[in-house]
Amino acid sequence: MKWPQAVTLKEVGPRDGLQNEQQFLETEHKVAWINALSQTGLTYVEITSFVHPRWMPALSDGESVAKQIVRVPGVTYAALVPNRRGLVRALSADVDEVAVFMSASETHNRKNINKSCADTLPILREVVREATQAGKRVRGYLSTVFGCPYEGEVAHRDVLRLADALFEMGVYEVSFGDTIGVANPRQVQIVLSELLSYYPAEKLALHFHDTRGTAIANVLAALDLGITVFDGSVGGLGGCPYAPGASGNIATDDLLYMLAEMGISTGIDRDKLHEAARFIQEKIGRQLPSHQLRALSGTMSK
Repeated sequence: MKWPQAVTLKEVGPRDGLQNEQQFLETEHKVAWINALSQTGLTYVEITSFVHPRWMPALSDGESVAKQIVRVPGVTYAALVPNRRGLVRALSADVDEVAVFMSASETHNRKNINKSCADTLPILREVVREATQAGKRVRGYLSTVFGCPYEGEVAHRDVLRLADALFEMGVYEVSFGDTIGVANPRQVQIVLSELLSYYPAEKLALHFHDTRGTAIANVLAALDLGITVFDGSVGGLGGCPYAPGASGNIATDDLLYMLAEMGISTGIDRDKLHEAARFIQEKIGRQLPSHQLRALSGTMSK
């Protein structure tokens, strides 16, 4: 297999990790966590979402969080933005970058955004245009690429069609999501082989959930095809409110361990990242899925 020399890990825990939490995490704890993440060597942290608070109450303090964090040079602080109203809030909070999102499957898109895919595209196009005019880079998320909780298998032609639309809008990168954690390495390589016949590897990122324990294997399959950008959530925190049964994202700390042991550079300090994982686990008040947290806390089964 062909391994890259360096990989970029994009931390989405403060947004994707917290968005499904039933108990509201106090703003001061979110700020302290993001500040800790900023000291780890991570170069990208998605700090919040500007979805209407009614739909995502766990992140209703997004503006306060964005305004209170200590910004470290070299770290991009991004936020999820669903529409023009959300963009106005994001620009007011002076985020560095915005992310737009939609699903590759029609039913999940309707559940998640309350619109068809066709009706979602003009809204995202407006966000991308106005964000770009404001001097912000825009990243795209495409969810349910490897399977939908309502429709099952997702047609590759739909993934390609919507990826085309996102790139045509002007996003610099699309993160392809295994929202419900059903992907396997062979499937990952099949999908990526199709995508790579149209787009360069540097425009593609992957966003794996570990619902069935295959996320690390899927990263290896993607690395072999030249993908070098992966999303993760410290501690494995997270889930999707519109994907029943989906567990958290791949744990950034587990992924970092594997990459470091393989000699692949990320620029991230393992000890500092572990401290950030321990911090959020303590504030959430339950054991998180990360294998590294268990191992380093002495709780791994013997």
